[in-house]
Amino acid sequence: MQDFLDLITQYHVLAAFWMTIKLTLLGGLGAVVIGTIVAVMRVSPVKIYQWIGAAYVTLVRNTPLTLITFFTVFGLYQMARWHIHPTGARQDVHAFDFSVIALAVYHASFVAEALRSGINTVPQGQAEAARAIGLDFSQSLREVILPQAMRGAIAPLGNALIALIKNTTVVATVGVAEMSFRMKAMIENSPDQLYLIFLLVALAFVILCLPTGIFFTTLSQRKAVQR
Repeated sequence: MQDFLDLITQYHVLAAFWMTIKLTLLGGLGAVVIGTIVAVMRVSPVKIYQWIGAAYVTLVRNTPLTLITFFTVFGLYQMARWHIHPTGARQDVHAFDFSVIALAVYHASFVAEALRSGINTVPQGQAEAARAIGLDFSQSLREVILPQAMRGAIAPLGNALIALIKNTTVVATVGVAEMSFRMKAMIENSPDQLYLIFLLVALAFVILCLPTGIFFTTLSQRKAVQR
């Protein structure tokens, strides 16, 4: 037990755990915003919007997250000199910013498909009734279709969030000090405690993923639309 506590203290595991949580929350929020926009474009009556939405999902979903992360951090930040924080901020702060963008952009494609599947579960009569009372396309989406689609997409959205939690490990490749980044340091400096290190990191992700899965499963059962 003492070895366990020593690892946590010596390698700042709690700070890395908090970093993983921040990446998850901010990346998830960005993914929901972008994914909702893309999903609306995919079901839009305007063909060009449908093509843009379909192209986004097809391109991003089939591109490795590692490649997207490297493009945002090294391409947009280091090469194009894009900044979110002031240029004087530490490099790890900039790396965190663009890692969040990479996670949001990548997982937005899965959120968009989850929402589109939820929209497809809404009976056609609902949209027709909305048009019959004078609602236009945007009003129908906002007032009638999306609220029901969100309820129908709770389970796949939960799966997307769990995938995002696990995929935060990718940003260790650009120097963001989350759990897998700390795991690498622990293995390099304490190879005699290899199994304990794996147990510690695995436990951290179980703590994040298991309650998330239970919450979304319970919520989807409670909010399921009765047809």
